[in-house]
Amino acid sequence: MSPMPVSFPRPSCARRALPLAVVLALAGGPALAIAAPQAGPDAAGTGETRARQLDAILVVAQREARVSNGATNLDLDIKETPQSISVVTGTQMRQFGADSLNEALRLSTGIQVEEWETNRTTFTARGFDIANTQIDGVGLPNDWGIVTGAVDTFGFEKLEVIRGANGLLTGVGNATGTINYVRKRPTNDTEGAVGLSVGSWNTRRAEVDYSTPFTADGTWAGRIVAAHEQGDSWLRGKSDRRDFVYGVVDGQIGENGTLTLGYSWQDADTDGTMWGALAFMYGDGTQARWDRGASTTQDWSYWDTTTRNAFVEYVHQLGDDWQLNLSWNRREIRNDDRLFYATDYAGTGLEPGTNLGLFGYPWGGDDAMTADLLTATLNGRIRLFGREHEVMAGLSRSESETVSREYAGALCGDAPCGYLPMPGFPWGGDAVPEPVWGSPSVYGTLDQRLKRAYGATRLALTDRLKAVLGVNYAEYHREGINYGVAFDQTERETSPYAGLTFDFSDDVLGYVSYSDIYQPQSQSDAEGRYLDPTKGSNYELGVKAEWLDRRLLTTLAVFRAEQSGLATGAGYNDNGQFYYTGVDVESRGVELEATGRVNDHLDVVVGYTALKLAGDDGDDTYSWVPRRTANLMLSARLPHYSALSFGVGGRWQSDISNVETNGFTVRQDSYAVLNGFVAWDVHPDATLRLNVNNLGDETYINTLRYSGYYGAPRNYTLRLDWRF
Repeated sequence: MSPMPVSFPRPSCARRALPLAVVLALAGGPALAIAAPQAGPDAAGTGETRARQLDAILVVAQREARVSNGATNLDLDIKETPQSISVVTGTQMRQFGADSLNEALRLSTGIQVEEWETNRTTFTARGFDIANTQIDGVGLPNDWGIVTGAVDTFGFEKLEVIRGANGLLTGVGNATGTINYVRKRPTNDTEGAVGLSVGSWNTRRAEVDYSTPFTADGTWAGRIVAAHEQGDSWLRGKSDRRDFVYGVVDGQIGENGTLTLGYSWQDADTDGTMWGALAFMYGDGTQARWDRGASTTQDWSYWDTTTRNAFVEYVHQLGDDWQLNLSWNRREIRNDDRLFYATDYAGTGLEPGTNLGLFGYPWGGDDAMTADLLTATLNGRIRLFGREHEVMAGLSRSESETVSREYAGALCGDAPCGYLPMPGFPWGGDAVPEPVWGSPSVYGTLDQRLKRAYGATRLALTDRLKAVLGVNYAEYHREGINYGVAFDQTERETSPYAGLTFDFSDDVLGYVSYSDIYQPQSQSDAEGRYLDPTKGSNYELGVKAEWLDRRLLTTLAVFRAEQSGLATGAGYNDNGQFYYTGVDVESRGVELEATGRVNDHLDVVVGYTALKLAGDDGDDTYSWVPRRTANLMLSARLPHYSALSFGVGGRWQSDISNVETNGFTVRQDSYAVLNGFVAWDVHPDATLRLNVNNLGDETYINTLRYSGYYGAPRNYTLRLDWRF
């Protein structure tokens, strides 16, 4: 397993992610306007008066009927969409204590959360990185799929995971999937909640969520959400503090327009962060076993991230069947880092008996990124040949700028810092004193632009047979300097989307779909040049069925995803920099999910994924990806005492492996991690909940992608929620 080289993990936006793409973490999609509801037979006044009254509450009806159209930008529900879609609801996140994005996505079918460092995570599906991220259905890709720090989930109503290539929405990305974050919006009634929790490792959290109309008729309303969390960790020397605030206001403009304005701010600070992670192999080929709290960090290390998002949305109703959506989004990210990296630099493996053989490398730097995104989308319905069809067309333009700096000339004692021989592992947090940092020096700049034009339609060919057709044109440009290598690139690509659905009955739908996508890559070859874009395609055949009076939805999908020229680690060049080559990889498999309500007292989510990966090295491609995974969530209330609820959830994965720099293979056997909760409504407006994670106290390495560390042992959280 190749440990992360110094050239790879430097935390600047320019190195770890397409900053342009990062805008999606803020990108607020246009709100979904709907036609004003029809007046009932008992409505008072003349038709003209009623029309004015109904127009005046357009935004209220919009809030009540809000749905997400993150898969195709057409108003299709999950069953009607010709791709596999999983949803993690706000209720599920609260029940299982998923306060961060990593915790929430572990609840989803088919998603692997690869925490290869304490502050950086990659999400994968069907064997590939998820490089597409949206908020409220609008967004750009994150080209390495890396998420920095712990993103708080308290501002989201739900998370949608759309598996398969999704070029129709994002224009660029991998043939793997899209994560759509659906933000909280104002409600029609005044309501609020306060939550307090305490947990293992001295973890404490406080939350408040309040929404209220501003006007008597409810046409203007606002919502404020805030959370604070801090605590230590099972990992030696690590502690975290996270503050999050989000405010949003929406209301009616004239008779047919709605306006939404929002702003969020998150400040996440981690002390004792690991840059890279643990080495596991001895020079004789045996695998080391460390304490679960083992860490390579030094006491002076930290990683602080501040994120600011702002968005404005305007939706205008054009008659009964058409609406125009306009939005502007802005995102700013600031990172400040002092890091310590440990690696088997010589490639000899650890020395048995002494645990010598590792080298340390201190590094410091900061970066700043700003990004803007403008979108315009037109949605409507038309009638042709006696049937109603849906149409969508849109334009978008985004720009971003990133400047990355490092502290050149840092001194470790009287000598310049470099790879330092370390004592036998594990060592303490004072093994290497903090360097004397030099002056900041710019090592990377990146300016990016992405222009897109896209459209889609859902054609009702018969009462049962529907076709979804779409196309996306994208022009991507980037220029700047990456460690002394100047670049100026422009890429253009057109991606089609096609799907057919057939209603075998009112409850059973079959579908087939095809989509392709391309992705600019920020990984460099041996000469330091960016690799050519990777291109991917996804073929999917599936059946969706509703059961138990449509309370339970099952999805069975067979897929094949192909990715050509995908950046894959190849080794070190003559300058000691880690480099990549483009390889062709194919993923084939099957996914099954059942989600919904079995009866009035029991909710269930069950998922299973089995896949095969083949590439230049045959079936051993990406051996760190588990070939089989399963997930489960059961939550229930006692039939005769509904104040008491309980649940169990968890994940299982098959064995994984990878090769470290010394050429030996590190392995992690198959394992399962189960979590549970029990909650008691001590008052109609108050709930006391106990969460227990890793019920079986399983010991496991969380990932072997680049490097890894041990997952958390059994831990507890006690929480009190009060609603008002």
